[in-house]
Amino acid sequence: MKNTRLILILVIFSTTIVVAQSQDWKQKINPTLWQNAKKAKAECLIVMREQADVSVAELLDTKLQKGIFVTNTLKQLAEKSQRKVKLTLLEAKAEFRSFYVANALWANLESSTLEQLARLPEVAYILENPYAHLDEPKRSTDITARGQTVEWGIQKIQADSVWALGYKGQGAVIGGQDTGYDWTHPAIKKSYRGSINDSTANHNYNWHDAIHKVSPLSSDSLNPCGYNTKAPCDDQNHGTHTMGTMAGSTSEFAIGVAPSARWIACRNMERGNGSNASYIEGFEWFLAPTDLNNKSANPSKAPHVVNNSWYCSESEGCKDSLSYLLMDNVIKNVRASGIVVVVSNGNSGPDCSTVAYPPQFFNDSYTVGATDIQDSIAGFSSRGPVRAGFPNAGKLRPNVSAPGVDIKSCIKGGAYDVYSGTSMAGPHVAGAVALLISANPKLAGNVNKIEQILRETATPLTSLQSCGGVSGQTIPNNTFGYGRINVLAAVRKALVTTETKNLENTIILTVFPNPAQTEVRFQGVESGLAQILIFDIKGRLVQSTKLENIQTDTLNIDALQNGTYFCKVILNSSTAFTKIVKQ
Repeated sequence: MKNTRLILILVIFSTTIVVAQSQDWKQKINPTLWQNAKKAKAECLIVMREQADVSVAELLDTKLQKGIFVTNTLKQLAEKSQRKVKLTLLEAKAEFRSFYVANALWANLESSTLEQLARLPEVAYILENPYAHLDEPKRSTDITARGQTVEWGIQKIQADSVWALGYKGQGAVIGGQDTGYDWTHPAIKKSYRGSINDSTANHNYNWHDAIHKVSPLSSDSLNPCGYNTKAPCDDQNHGTHTMGTMAGSTSEFAIGVAPSARWIACRNMERGNGSNASYIEGFEWFLAPTDLNNKSANPSKAPHVVNNSWYCSESEGCKDSLSYLLMDNVIKNVRASGIVVVVSNGNSGPDCSTVAYPPQFFNDSYTVGATDIQDSIAGFSSRGPVRAGFPNAGKLRPNVSAPGVDIKSCIKGGAYDVYSGTSMAGPHVAGAVALLISANPKLAGNVNKIEQILRETATPLTSLQSCGGVSGQTIPNNTFGYGRINVLAAVRKALVTTETKNLENTIILTVFPNPAQTEVRFQGVESGLAQILIFDIKGRLVQSTKLENIQTDTLNIDALQNGTYFCKVILNSSTAFTKIVKQ
């Protein structure tokens, strides 16, 4: 029995290496990309074979510690593994950008350079990078339909009652990546983190433009904002509208869930046209924001939550297991750094299993359906479960729901408008996260606990529609998820929450002696073959060991230098974490 388990574990840890090295070079290249590159230069994403494991960040106590650990780990791997690829691209005088949030690069290449790269053993595969248009929300025909001082969505989730307790989002930072943002709009100007006074702002670490040229889907090259902008600008309205729902407020209108939170932002779509590369670039900037010259990345400037009111469709290249794996790694790494990733569930309803686009179906996305003023599900709101043939097929979606019909918010130029879409629902949840952190700052970086609180305190809602074999009368269901969020109930629970860690699907074990000099043993774990991975405080894997029986065998750490280490244990289907101090 022990030999059988040993074989299984070896397969798990070797698959990526063996497949990547045994492939014929041409099999690494997306067929459509290859055909396009033979005619002219084509945009692509070069994905490296090695991808970092940052799951041990869960052991760290603060969001900042997690952010530094994840950023350093990812950067070090990218710098080491991408060297030959960068050299090849430089020799070819190719246009390229390197990413570390997932170990990959964007480039614009002809077929001869594609072949050179595909022949490198460090390269796992090369994907196309096409563009597609934003699934835009519907505009209400009557802007006066929702004109009250406090917008109905704010009242429905009881955010205004949370304000009465003194919590308006102060101390929390919200990130948004969308069509850009009109930071000068009176409703969101004061809450922009870069604002200094009414006329000046410092956009370093507060704004990033991932749009570097006109999209091939745009009808002309006259983008109203331009490209590589040094200040927030919205070229379409969608982004400004979502930010108003998260952190907007004036003396006349209360449109934002967390008006005292601060926001930072990235433009990841050109007039609503995005690509995998622009989405990845945005996520990487949120992981460790940079100055306006894209230098001096600083995890301490990262937001607590990022709103994503977009999805990556099949026409954008998100249509196979390899492209899913790339974006899944991005979301996973951002979440591991202590950032809540809020994702709109999509506008493909009312049928079941209409959740079929990244990042909706990833485990690390917190997805949001849309409700109306009567707490009914919006007809357009996508239903779960995740469609067959996609990662996590059959998984419940959405996680929760929020107001998303006839939502009044700000648009560029100082104006207001009313939109409907799950794009309007997601920002309510992102704002709710800010209120939770405002009420209990110890929750910052504890993504699992924040998501759990929002689920457990949601107002349960049922439906006559049953999807994926799950009755709409049960909680959770594939129409509303766990229900429509109730931020007052969530804040009340947050105020009495003292637990700082909630490692879902994990067990916590103990090590003795600890500190230790030459060897340690483990307690609180079942017997069996175990894989032990030890990382230093910079995130580097320094030791990998297999124990035949973790309950009785000792782990030799004599080769380690004195210091503190993170230890990840993989035993059967469980993952355990602990710290080891060598002295």
